[in-house]
Amino acid sequence: MGIACQVFFVDDNDSLQRIPMARLNRLLHFDRRESFPPYAGKCIRCAMVFLEVAGRQVLSIMNINYFLLRFNEQGRIDKKEWEKGIRLGIDLLPSILNEENPKKVIDAQHRFARRRYEHEFKWKPSRKVEEAIVAAVFY
Repeated sequence: MGIACQVFFVDDNDSLQRIPMARLNRLLHFDRRESFPPYAGKCIRCAMVFLEVAGRQVLSIMNINYFLLRFNEQGRIDKKEWEKGIRLGIDLLPSILNEENPKKVIDAQHRFARRRYEHEFKWKPSRKVEEAIVAAVFY
């Protein structure tokens, strides 16, 4: 048994487009040769589905991550927005070194960062989209 990953872009009309993982990796590594011209200047909903597999047979869906990808005018991932999400993701972690704050003060910065991250970089699927993803994975 192993783990596999499938990636889907979800269009405005909730239709799915399966994206090869290699292509997504090239986009996320800002490969100048890789672009999606139809998505130029748009914010696209993305679903990354982690699967338990045996050979090429899908056994189960382990997890699905829903996130937003912003594309620049050339149809590539907007690097500034991607880096902004990375920085905000780091802020999600509670501070390990809390020596400057008195013990009576609660550091809630990571909680506020989570709300902001979920608002700006995540999305929640409708039941219709979830069912379409399951159907695309298993059929």
